[in-house]
Amino acid sequence: MPDSTSSLSALPSVTARVIAFCSILLGGLAGGLLGYGLVDTQCDGVCTVPTGTGMLVCSLMGAGGTAIIAVLVLRVQGEWRQIQDPS
Repeated sequence: MPDSTSSLSALPSVTARVIAFCSILLGGLAGGLLGYGLVDTQCDGVCTVPTGTGMLVCSLMGAGGTAIIAVLVLRVQGEWRQIQDPS
């Protein structure tokens, strides 16, 4: 029978979740900057719509890819904690 001091939650720590969330935001920001730069260098004249579309698509791709990695890392962290404390 588990004692009241041990945590039975499978959630990662709050610090790990905050770091994962911030890394997703940074991944989206980096993707948006790359999308802007890519479209801006190839477009002549008024390019507000293509530039905005490039920023949106690349920021979603960057945030999505970073989110996948963050979820995998958080799951591995939970499994690692379970291996270290098999009680």
